[in-house]
Amino acid sequence: MKTKGELINSWIDKAEKDLRSAKHELSFPDEVTETVCFHCQQAAEKYLKAYLTFLNLSFTKTHEIGELVTKCENKDIKISVLKEEADKLTDYAIEIRYPEEWFEPSSEEAKEAFEIANKIREFVLNKITPGGTG
Repeated sequence: MKTKGELINSWIDKAEKDLRSAKHELSFPDEVTETVCFHCQQAAEKYLKAYLTFLNLSFTKTHEIGELVTKCENKDIKISVLKEEADKLTDYAIEIRYPEEWFEPSSEEAKEAFEIANKIREFVLNKITPGGTG
């Protein structure tokens, strides 16, 4: 079984890869926006799960970004500034992956998703890395 530190690092590593995938896809003139948005949602989810692990807070399997932020608020109210914006990513977890619910985000929406995921990344990494305020 992984130690707490190893688990946090695993969540962050996976989140970093999702964000890198989104960044790569955004570099193309014909980016696949649903892929960008999906990876941004996944990155945000994993950064938040790393932070919850850091805070010693349990969580269930969920793709609801707002729910994860709410759990973090139990120990860090400062994260609430990200909640409304971060929850925009939730729909990119499932709806864009299946034809019944499928929609294609615009290029602007994909760029916004990338910005939101990066804000979550910055917040979380500033809290859990050495010298952070967590």
